[in-house]
Amino acid sequence: MTEIEISLRDSAWSTALPDAAAVVRRAAAAALEAEATLPGHVELGVVLADDAFVRTLNRDYRGQDRATDVLSFPVHEPPRLDPPPGEMPLMLGDVVLARETVQRDSASAGVGLADRVSHLVVHGVLHLLGHDHDEPDAERRMRALESRTLLALGLCDPYVNL
Repeated sequence: MTEIEISLRDSAWSTALPDAAAVVRRAAAAALEAEATLPGHVELGVVLADDAFVRTLNRDYRGQDRATDVLSFPVHEPPRLDPPPGEMPLMLGDVVLARETVQRDSASAGVGLADRVSHLVVHGVLHLLGHDHDEPDAERRMRALESRTLLALGLCDPYVNL
């Protein structure tokens, strides 16, 4: 069982992407399905926020005083994917999206907002699962997993022209 809690911290998401919750759930579920080693019961959160909120998080937790499109906050560092004892769910953490930045990036890339949100949710969930792009080999593996997941969702590969 997968539980995806969505928090709406910026009401403008409702106008920008009326079906945001469905888009987020579908993308997060696809990213989780790409990870074959997960236990049966998994929980994560997705926060739909604005640039100001994400800027504060980015400054306080990463030392970068600017908004960014997506942040991931795993519960465990490094992420743990082994099942907790008993019937407890595996808590992965939270993914946070900044609406204004995501909208700008979507427009400048010429992709629909739902597609951009899907990509960022997949990217963020993969970070919660322990994937990263700090080194070239890790980046290649993560991008390949993102691409496969997005293609499985019927979306374009965001890295095809890079």
